[in-house]
Amino acid sequence: MPLQHPNFGVIAEDRIIIFDTTLRDGEQSPGFSMNLQEKLRMAEALAELGVDVIEAGFPIASPGDFDSVRLIAERLKGPVIAGLARAARADILRAAEAVAPAERKRIHTFIGVSPLHMEHQLRMQPDEVLAAIAETVTLARQHTDDVEWSGMDATRADPDFLCRCVETAIRAGATTINLPDTVGYAVPQDMHRLFTMLRTRVPGADGVIFSTHNHNDLGLAVANTLAAVAAGVRQIECTMNGIGERAGNASLEEVVMAIRTRHDAIACRTGVASENILKTSKLLAAITGFDVQPNKAIVGRNAFAHESGIHQDGVLKNAATYEIMTPESVGWSRSSLVMGKHSGRAAFRDKLKALGYGEVGDNQLNDAFRRFKELADRKKVVYDEDIAALVDDEVLRGHDRIRFVALDVHAGSRGPATAELELEVDGQGRTARATGDGPVDATFNALRSIFPHEATLRLFSVGAVTEGTDAQARVTVRLEEDGKLVDGQGADTDTIVASARAYVHALNKLLVKRMRSAPGDLADAMRA
Repeated sequence: MPLQHPNFGVIAEDRIIIFDTTLRDGEQSPGFSMNLQEKLRMAEALAELGVDVIEAGFPIASPGDFDSVRLIAERLKGPVIAGLARAARADILRAAEAVAPAERKRIHTFIGVSPLHMEHQLRMQPDEVLAAIAETVTLARQHTDDVEWSGMDATRADPDFLCRCVETAIRAGATTINLPDTVGYAVPQDMHRLFTMLRTRVPGADGVIFSTHNHNDLGLAVANTLAAVAAGVRQIECTMNGIGERAGNASLEEVVMAIRTRHDAIACRTGVASENILKTSKLLAAITGFDVQPNKAIVGRNAFAHESGIHQDGVLKNAATYEIMTPESVGWSRSSLVMGKHSGRAAFRDKLKALGYGEVGDNQLNDAFRRFKELADRKKVVYDEDIAALVDDEVLRGHDRIRFVALDVHAGSRGPATAELELEVDGQGRTARATGDGPVDATFNALRSIFPHEATLRLFSVGAVTEGTDAQARVTVRLEEDGKLVDGQGADTDTIVASARAYVHALNKLLVKRMRSAPGDLADAMRA
């Protein structure tokens, strides 16, 4: 029977709502912080992708989170904009304020429901948890007709108590009931059994949308999600590239394409424009500095690559022999060699749009185009991956406090290496000269001299963007400060320059982390 929803109207029985939490749960991954403009760019890309709900952040967590949710609520049209809130009055009111400007808005409130969470984290009795659910869902409904309630750690909750929690949330006015596998503990049979039980036992269950939110600690997030859909769930909570706490969340691209490809087994549909999947994935990778692994389903660079002679023979005769979907259906192209030193600015702008960068400001375009021309003069062949790597600094990091300007290095087997580095810090040019045990060490010492900090270098990794001796180096730098981890990436045909860019990128992300404050203790929030 079709459901009536305040934001979606009548929902057909076969329609799956895609709830994207890349900007909230995904951003909680160590090193994945985004600044305000990056979050807005990602939200715009998700809207273009066709997701139904964007969980834009956790408004009470920090002023930065509030600002990003508020800005996305003001700017974005189309998707429902959700703000997360604990079962606390202060959280609900802050989330309501953040999403207030949205064309379509939702408050998503949660509380732990397993014995472990109630006893050790919340220090609350079951009756207190039920009272908190009733109070906060009722409060949320005073600010929006669309309220989602989540029972954190639902897969380890007592079934009878979980039924009481869900019934309480429905009676208080929740329109969506989400049961997360918060720690990635469940197997598919558990998910099917859990949702079947609740839809059968709980009064009013036929009038709400059930939602599933699965973590990937055992590598079962997508399988558990599809098992929940088979049990009648009609909202999937997921992230691009599967990012999220610990081992991540169910991957949006995987669940969407599983539903599309196996319609015979999963008789449902989504509103996602699958041809935009790849460029959205690449945009996220560029913003966060984390590439997906080559063998990642759907969006990994090997997803449609064939090396085995048997496979190659089959694909040449009929692609369906070894490909269950077309590369074009998710945004891949058979050819990526389209740009060179004779390409003009207009073609370059169009290429950036095709790669998922959207509209680029004139100043950023000029800087990126200059770097592209310099690269084209140094490399025989310029691939899409080369362009994406080099423009990240200009297009995606235009609001960083620290910017790389120039580097001159002298190194060899006779004596210490020296580096003369020029940076722009808060718009002011600064230079420093330093020595070190090799050119990278000297460069990083010069950087510390210009911008003193206590962060510890935890990872330095060098890889090639494409093939050949003229390939760009892609360097990853991981910094740690007070338990906070950030990863930065930089690319250049000169490995030392790429290293400097990566360190600068990591430092800028660390500055964003410093501005964030962790949410307070739930008991304190509930007393507020």
